[in-house]
Amino acid sequence: MDETAAFRQRDRRPEALGSLSVLPDETICVLLEYLAPRDIAHLACVSSVMYILCNEEPLWMSLCLRRAKGPLDYKGSWKNTTLHLEGVTQDNDRKPLHFDGFNSLYLYKRFYRCNASLDGFSFDDGNVERRRDISLDEFTKEYDAKKPVLLSGLADSWPASKTWTIDQLSEKYGEVPFRISQRSPNKISMKFKDYISYMKTQRDEDPLYVFDDRFGEAAPELLKDYSVPYLFQEDWFEILDKENRPPYRWLIVGPERSGASWHVDPALTSAWNTLLCGRKRWALYPPGKVPLGVTVHVNEDDGDVSIDTPSSLQWWLDYYPLLADEDKPIECTLLAGETIYVPSGWWHCILNLEPTVAVTQNFVNKENFGFVCLDMAPGYQHKGVCRAGLLAVDDENSEEMEEEETHGEDDSTLSYSDLTRKEKRVRMNGEEETENHEEDANGVSKRYNMWKNGFSYDIDFLSKFLDKERDHYNFPWSMGNSVGQREMRGWLSKLWVLKPELRNLIWKGACIALNAEKWLRCLEEVCTFHNLPSVTEDEKLPVGTGSNPVYLFSDYAVKLFVEGGLEQSMYGLGTELEFYDILGRANSSLKSHIPEVIASGILYFENGSYKVVPWDGKRIPDILTSSSLNFDASMLNSEFPFGIWNKTLLQQRNKGKPPAPDSFGSLSSHVWPYIITQRCKGKIFAQLRDDLTWSDAQNLATFLGQQLRNLHQLPYPPVTRPELLNANEGHEELKIPPEWKVFVDDLCHKKKDVTNRLENWGNPIPKALMNKIDEYIPDEFFVDLLHVFKDTDVGDEIKPCTWIHSDVMDDNIHMEPYADDDSVDGQHSSWRPGHILDFSDLSIGDPIFDLIPIHLDVFRGDTDLFKKLLESYGLPLIRSKSAAADSMRKKVLSPSYRTMCYCILHEDNVLGAMFSIWDELRTAESWEQVELTAWSFLNSY
Repeated sequence: MDETAAFRQRDRRPEALGSLSVLPDETICVLLEYLAPRDIAHLACVSSVMYILCNEEPLWMSLCLRRAKGPLDYKGSWKNTTLHLEGVTQDNDRKPLHFDGFNSLYLYKRFYRCNASLDGFSFDDGNVERRRDISLDEFTKEYDAKKPVLLSGLADSWPASKTWTIDQLSEKYGEVPFRISQRSPNKISMKFKDYISYMKTQRDEDPLYVFDDRFGEAAPELLKDYSVPYLFQEDWFEILDKENRPPYRWLIVGPERSGASWHVDPALTSAWNTLLCGRKRWALYPPGKVPLGVTVHVNEDDGDVSIDTPSSLQWWLDYYPLLADEDKPIECTLLAGETIYVPSGWWHCILNLEPTVAVTQNFVNKENFGFVCLDMAPGYQHKGVCRAGLLAVDDENSEEMEEEETHGEDDSTLSYSDLTRKEKRVRMNGEEETENHEEDANGVSKRYNMWKNGFSYDIDFLSKFLDKERDHYNFPWSMGNSVGQREMRGWLSKLWVLKPELRNLIWKGACIALNAEKWLRCLEEVCTFHNLPSVTEDEKLPVGTGSNPVYLFSDYAVKLFVEGGLEQSMYGLGTELEFYDILGRANSSLKSHIPEVIASGILYFENGSYKVVPWDGKRIPDILTSSSLNFDASMLNSEFPFGIWNKTLLQQRNKGKPPAPDSFGSLSSHVWPYIITQRCKGKIFAQLRDDLTWSDAQNLATFLGQQLRNLHQLPYPPVTRPELLNANEGHEELKIPPEWKVFVDDLCHKKKDVTNRLENWGNPIPKALMNKIDEYIPDEFFVDLLHVFKDTDVGDEIKPCTWIHSDVMDDNIHMEPYADDDSVDGQHSSWRPGHILDFSDLSIGDPIFDLIPIHLDVFRGDTDLFKKLLESYGLPLIRSKSAAADSMRKKVLSPSYRTMCYCILHEDNVLGAMFSIWDELRTAESWEQVELTAWSFLNSY
């Protein structure tokens, strides 16, 4: 017998794993992360190898971070910390088991990364240019939005250069919780002293690090310790309100081996990063050059970008050695007191060589403004090209280039168009950690030739990859964008006003992001048809944050209906015109507080030219009837074919269905309804919120109460659609009004997917509340709500429903200046409400729905102002024909309970607004607690 065979250990893997032994260790470790901690504990008892895999610290770290929320208390190991979160007491006397006969290269490499010390690693000074005492003009010409530079001396005068050490920060801010790097979807924080304790004892492969964008709120004194360097003073995002400005500054504290893996900064902004203590190794690639080991995902629906990348330590250990010299990144070692500038679009990766403290800020200026606008334009291909160059171009558009640059190569080394139906991936290696990194690297140099051939990080070049068929107003907005869709529009509008000297640049950005040139041409055609004056240079950009292009010029306001496509636009304007027709025939003072309608119509592009036809909402326009669209007899015979009940029927038919393409098809790309109204003088409330006196605010509350009363007393059309009347079958004997039945049915449907809807908003709703929705809104709620109008012993003067504006918010209330008794020389010093704007989202339902946005958005939760509104409103909040003593329905007759239910079921992010106003709700344990905090005062009305 071979002498070595006698000592050869038995391989216990096949027997211990059984059928699972065919899977690589990495795959099994990934699968384990999907199990609950208690299941992991049970699985560890199955076999020796499962015991080993189930006791790996990286597994328990992943399990812990997936479950942790809020403050995290590290218990010396991730397993102990997880069991503590689960309420399990750990037996510390039990010693871990040891087994021979099992070897795993995957686990060994991970163990090595967890325990590697970087003291012995040799790094040179790098090849990033170093400058000191550079002027702003020199920086702009040589580096800004062009290439990185390492700058010395910018922090010499900062107090932080002496006080931002680990020990001093821990002594002064030890009890302050700071946010931790986002390794999970939950927001995790640690007290600084607890984090330092973790930092000193951990042996993690990719350690957590402090990465807090709200450190200025958590510890305001830190903001006094540094100032923005003179080279980076310009930031165009600073004109946004505090709540709308995207995160832009971070405190960063991390141990050896921690760092930021490969990424491109959000919205293609530029950044500066100043190190106050320690050493950081930086690697950078220019825009479009995807690092080896990185996969870029771009969602084809909304353009959302995500990146799969190894940790920074793993990349330097496993990938960096495989690169030829010409393919290596630009590198440098950042020392304490130095600042590195990272231009827009540049890939970068950072590895902490020892414990470090740093501060960084991102910014937008005139040099990178175009790229920021481009990154928030609708579509996906241009986002891929900005990050991955021509590798991200669709197959059909790059087939010729692919043949020239990669002929004869193995496609597995670099897939530039690995497509699924919903997502494009651009990758620079296989996605698994295998032994094939050298094979993956073999074709990198040749593939990078493709990146060099013709690619240019130039705004004009990159704009060629925009999807011309997609428009800002009617295509999905990426959740990964730095600002919201409304905020983006408001930002451009503010820039237009505040920076007139840079309007050429701002106009170019608006054309990229909003398709502003297209909508200006449409406006010009409408103006020509109606003999309106031409817009001036000041007026050619859409104003405000609204969901459709709105232009204010001379004495006119023009709104083009675009959002959601032509079908939604037709119903939006059609319902609004039906409402104005009813209002015109009613004896209501509301008329005086809605802008006068001057004209309305349809603009369309046909045979190379624009055409305009007037439309008052009372027939189906010829451009639609002459197409292949089919309209049923009831719609053709309706006085207002796109009025409220046909709109409601369409919404009912679309219930429970995934968002479908606009049924008006290709017409959506060249047909646009519009309305022209008298321009209101003054400003919208959103612009004046902080300038109003308390007296002005009270007058506004009174005004809103009066106008809501007028709106809710206005008659609405009877339900005539047979389909909606038939929906009342089974309830005829109860005499339940059909409009009430339609309203309650809609609420019932919204309840079915309420959990998914709330989770998609991504707001900090406590999990305990999410689990109690069914308990708070049981199915009986809808039965009780339906039956409050079943009795017939009350006169018909109580209607179950009213017109609902749906959108009385701060940008739809217009204020006008006036001179009060305190005015000097006739100059006004006060503002009074004059008009309510935008009636395109009208619906029929419970009038309480109109109170929700007013309380949350206009009054920001101020109950005194809301009580003032209710004084002038003067109508019952709860409309019912049932006896008040009906104990079975007592709860549904409670104003606060019903309002809270409507908030939970609301199709807009109402709960997000509530949790932003009342911070204490983030720890609420019941919906009753939320209800009492936000709405209890309604019960005393």
